[in-house]
Amino acid sequence: MLVSYRATPSAGFHLPRLAQASYDDRATFSAEVPKEIVPKIITANGIDAATLRTEVMPGGYLLKTNASLQTEGDLDDAAAGRLAGSLGYVFRQYRVLTSRLNDTTGKTGFVVVRFPQGSLNATVAQRFFEAADATKKGLGGGYAVFGDEQIFLNATNSEGKPCSGLDDASFQDGLSRAAVSFGSPKPMVSSLGNATARFIGNDWQRSTRGEDYQTLLGGSDGELVRKLDEISRCYAFLLAKTADSKGWAKDE
Repeated sequence: MLVSYRATPSAGFHLPRLAQASYDDRATFSAEVPKEIVPKIITANGIDAATLRTEVMPGGYLLKTNASLQTEGDLDDAAAGRLAGSLGYVFRQYRVLTSRLNDTTGKTGFVVVRFPQGSLNATVAQRFFEAADATKKGLGGGYAVFGDEQIFLNATNSEGKPCSGLDDASFQDGLSRAAVSFGSPKPMVSSLGNATARFIGNDWQRSTRGEDYQTLLGGSDGELVRKLDEISRCYAFLLAKTADSKGWAKDE
């Protein structure tokens, strides 16, 4: 199972200049989080942190590339959902993506585009993201990176309709054509098919205390949420220290 999320918050903190932060600054902060915070969240879920691997990788949403975290490990759907909810709760994310690419019974189309070893960085990922969307509108919705692979999922909304507006065949065809026409470094489609993918989320404008996540995690008075609240304080301290040094909290 792959769990995809960001270390920088989407809600809950006054960081008016975070939107202008560079990719490198975001990546530097994100690299601290797997050392200081992520293992505590994993352990709070009753999982041995040593059995999961977390990497800082580029991730895309609506044609913009950001520093993202990818946590990979052998988890069943229920455990992955709780972990995703825990990560989203602590890091104040609107949604966290869980995906299992080797589940052939899944109903989400996917394409994995592999680049030559060591060549896939944030700049290359963004270039291919833009090239894919130029090839076929709808392919600029989002992607995840793990290692040398850029992963595109034809994720669906709450009604089961693809957010891209494309059926799986068109989604996969567009990405295949984008890979063929892309320049250097030369990518190739390494796999495509169906996967299991779902978003775990909370509407922070409506549920300002993370109630959607809390319900998934056993309630606001539950043991797991109490542990996560303590971890959240550690995260807030780390974030405040970085925000102060980078000027993210300064008013415009």
